[in-house]
Amino acid sequence: MSHRILILGGTTEARQLAGQLVAKPDIELILSLAGRTENPVAQQVPTRVGGFGGAEGLAAYLKHIEADLLIDATHPYAARISANAATAAQLAGVPILALRRPGWERREGDRWTEVDDAAAAAVALGLIARRVFLALGRQEVGAFEAAAQHHYLLRSVDPVEPPLGVPHVDYLLARGPFREADEYQLLVEHHIDVMVSKNSGGEATYGKIAAARALGIEVVMIRRPVLPTVPSAPNIPELLAIVDHSLRPVAERGV
Repeated sequence: MSHRILILGGTTEARQLAGQLVAKPDIELILSLAGRTENPVAQQVPTRVGGFGGAEGLAAYLKHIEADLLIDATHPYAARISANAATAAQLAGVPILALRRPGWERREGDRWTEVDDAAAAAVALGLIARRVFLALGRQEVGAFEAAAQHHYLLRSVDPVEPPLGVPHVDYLLARGPFREADEYQLLVEHHIDVMVSKNSGGEATYGKIAAARALGIEVVMIRRPVLPTVPSAPNIPELLAIVDHSLRPVAERGV
């Protein structure tokens, strides 16, 4: 018996999860990407790109493909997508699981100033001009036009269009993962005073946090948004175990 699964992706873990699930003979898989990245990493599974038209559109798609399971493996800050996924699953009567990567924990030596969003991060930088490393997605950086006195280093996967409306900004195009040693060198070479980051969790981008700690650099850390409460797992092995259990016939589960 074949089971059809839709994964909402866009993260490294989503790609890895899809690669493991597609290898199972009893699973038909579709990986969905929002399309925010111009040149996404090549996927080795059936993929669709683009939005669904909100929760109702996603629910209709789930019914159309006769999905047996929806997996939300989006970025921890994709709050709207996660909310739509939870609602769509309920509307379509399809079970949902979420892959929820744990956030980073503050360690001894970390100088974190925690804020709720990018606008608050811009205020937290203060009035005196500083050299700021913006380690954010390009969708959030517009908030820093309100703090134009700073000199920004802005790193993103795709070019920032239109450019940030501040007089002093350097752009760096790069895709993680980023090693701590390279991040350390980047912060030193650009004379960074403060970094702005999301608490993305995971190892792929933690190098900048470790490097900032080693250099005594302040990190303005944007807190995670509140996500809907759905069954979830913190890593791929645990999520796969839940998937295997949930898709087995009731008689095999011992229920």
